[in-house]
Amino acid sequence: MKILLYDIETSPITSYTWGIWEQNVVGVKEDWYMMTFAYKWLGDKTVKARSLPDYKLYNKKPKDDKELIKELWKLFNEADIIIGHNGDKFDIKKTNARFLAHGLTPPSSYRTIDTVKVARKYFAMNSNKLNDIGKYLGLGEKEDTGGFKLWVDCMAGDMLAWKRMVKYNKRDVELLESIYLTLRPWIKGHPNLNVVEEGCPSCGADTLQKRGFGYTQTGTHQRFQCTTCAAWSKGPNVSAELEVKS
Repeated sequence: MKILLYDIETSPITSYTWGIWEQNVVGVKEDWYMMTFAYKWLGDKTVKARSLPDYKLYNKKPKDDKELIKELWKLFNEADIIIGHNGDKFDIKKTNARFLAHGLTPPSSYRTIDTVKVARKYFAMNSNKLNDIGKYLGLGEKEDTGGFKLWVDCMAGDMLAWKRMVKYNKRDVELLESIYLTLRPWIKGHPNLNVVEEGCPSCGADTLQKRGFGYTQTGTHQRFQCTTCAAWSKGPNVSAELEVKS
């Protein structure tokens, strides 16, 4: 099973307004486009990234993200699970919008894990932002961008700014992975990664230990805890197993 962790950076919308505070946009001068994406296959050692200047098209059309998007589509098409922070609401929808804009078909089906949804569902931290969760859990912080000027400099063609943007994007994925692995044991209904008999459904490791029994209205089941990731799981009802054997 292939698990993709990823994060994107997009340009702002260039628009017209009548003021500078809580204004309605009266006209769009230039729509947004994707600038970079960073990704890592779970289990790989390094985070990779692609940005618009990586393609020959950038020399003629510096804001045309077609080649960048086509490469990202291939990753989506290969993935079984895609993980992002606020990915369901932002990254994946933005990515799908660019797939659509460039006439690409939907990639093969995949499941998603959104770490901001996990944080909101199971915990009450002061903030569910990626940087704040990283600091709260002692996992580190995001790369400092220096502010919105970094985006402006990239849009103006500053190659040093592009390098900083890629570094910032890649760091987000590193932090995302650390947060995901820390939160994973808490996720009920995590996609089953079990590739071996009686393996852990959360991480796939063959390191389950029996931890007593659980009880429901329909029967009794064996409880397990993974000694690798600490996630809990359960076996089938004991009564059902006895019926099958008899």
